[in-house]
Amino acid sequence: MELLALVGGVAAVCTTCAFIPQIVKIRKQGGGDLSYPMLLLYLTGIVLWLVYGLMLRAAAVIWANAATAVLVAIAIALKASHSRR
Repeated sequence: MELLALVGGVAAVCTTCAFIPQIVKIRKQGGGDLSYPMLLLYLTGIVLWLVYGLMLRAAAVIWANAATAVLVAIAIALKASHSRR
């Protein structure tokens, strides 16, 4: 079971951290190349994975998707604020 938890934890860190460069890019260059429908669809999928993780009580799924949902929400807020400049 330890290997399973390790694999899940590493996967969760990788997929969650993969969105951080996008947020940095939006802050520096704006978010014009990202569409709101894509971001909202991605956020919907992340929230559904979070619900799935809660139903299974799978810690790695829960924290990874909660963190990713926050990152996507930040990206949406940055896109909205940076497109007004």
